[in-house]
Amino acid sequence: MPHSHKPLTPPPLPTVLTAGTALSLLLAATAAQAADWPSGYSKCADEGGTCKVGTATRAVSFGVKDKWVIKNLSGNIACTTATFGSDPNPGLKEKCAVGPVAGPAPTPAPTPAPTPAPTPAPTPAPAPAGHSGGYGGTVTGGGSKAPVTVSTAAAMQAAINAYDGSSGLVLRYTGTFDFASITDSCTQWQKPAGAIVEVKNKSNVTIEGANGSGANFGLAIKGNAQNVIIRNMTLGLLPGSIDAIGIEGQGGGYPGYIWIDHNTLFSSLKDCSGAGDLEFDGLIDSKAGAHHITYSYNHIHDHQKVGLIGSSDSDASDRFITFHHNHYQNVSARLPLQRGGYTHLYNNLYSGVKTSGANIRMSGYSLIEGNWFENAQNPVTSRDSSAIGYWQLRDNNVRTPADFATYGITWVASGSSPSRDATDWTTTANFPLGIPYSYTLQPASCVKQKLPAAAGAGTNFAKISC
Repeated sequence: MPHSHKPLTPPPLPTVLTAGTALSLLLAATAAQAADWPSGYSKCADEGGTCKVGTATRAVSFGVKDKWVIKNLSGNIACTTATFGSDPNPGLKEKCAVGPVAGPAPTPAPTPAPTPAPTPAPTPAPAPAGHSGGYGGTVTGGGSKAPVTVSTAAAMQAAINAYDGSSGLVLRYTGTFDFASITDSCTQWQKPAGAIVEVKNKSNVTIEGANGSGANFGLAIKGNAQNVIIRNMTLGLLPGSIDAIGIEGQGGGYPGYIWIDHNTLFSSLKDCSGAGDLEFDGLIDSKAGAHHITYSYNHIHDHQKVGLIGSSDSDASDRFITFHHNHYQNVSARLPLQRGGYTHLYNNLYSGVKTSGANIRMSGYSLIEGNWFENAQNPVTSRDSSAIGYWQLRDNNVRTPADFATYGITWVASGSSPSRDATDWTTTANFPLGIPYSYTLQPASCVKQKLPAAAGAGTNFAKISC
């Protein structure tokens, strides 16, 4: 039977602790709550480090051992006693954690014109604003703003450039692309880098594809962009080495609270001369401080290196990313490649993994639960970095090494040092944090049976029920 995981109720705050109020409050949790930050918060820094809050004012805690000081702050703040005005636990090393983001209030849609222009293809109704089912939290994007219809990368970028950056923007993409016209993927990869539409330093944005749409350009979320949704887009065979969806800190800004949902992303597994396995770059890459992201119900297929977290071993921080209900099919590696930080991988379907799956590195931690692995080489590993990472395995279809032959699980040593493969299929370290959001873990067998029909674009945001 599915079982639900729900966070503890956070201690109540007085009504005077509202957004924009610079009031400190020392909170003592009950013994049952024993934690280093309030329930629903996510760690952002250790004492002496920098907590990347973003442009919106949010509650930030400072403390450990059930005692915290909470202030409403924004920007990049020093996790120090000086910032918070007091030390709740003298002699102990404190930690900072940031509270959930609050989405913008929905804006009523304007009265439609008497004879609205027809759209080229049926479009799913906007997904209800709400919880992403992961570390992205409650992501509302552009809310209920009237959609702006665009059919090209240039038109999409122009609409973003004209947007004020905070009041809410919904872009509905209706363009199409004939992917069948690309008969040689290597020739396509060797073309100059194609167009990339950027959401940079702008927040409260939704980009959604109409059913039947298709795009041959990339999407990038950069700088201090917050509260962004990308959904129902089909992106494939992008020319040159560009990411399909890239999320990246830039210019001192760190994008966060992002939901990548129900997209179809692909290229080709063909090995192109001179490229090795690097053609077409990544499909879902996040780096340079990008944080609090949820990837859900995406269909990702026929690609070499799918998604990295951190562009190098030095790009490792306390980021928080969830992958749930994604269908990985006929792919090579990086599911994800994780450097540092914390990931939660639940109810994903990994079918046909050619080189390696979840590669947890640089002291990162991953909770890997309720997934279905089949015909996969090195599905859980730590390799090719200067430090290994750690995982907790529970409730996946593979329970012991005796299951490897049944599900086509194989292992090939990396030859790198240090390295660790899950050849014994045991937990190497318990996930050290409480999950700050509620979710229902579904049986891995149900994921195998039902997820292929629900993941990806054109499914009208279907979800599986077990």
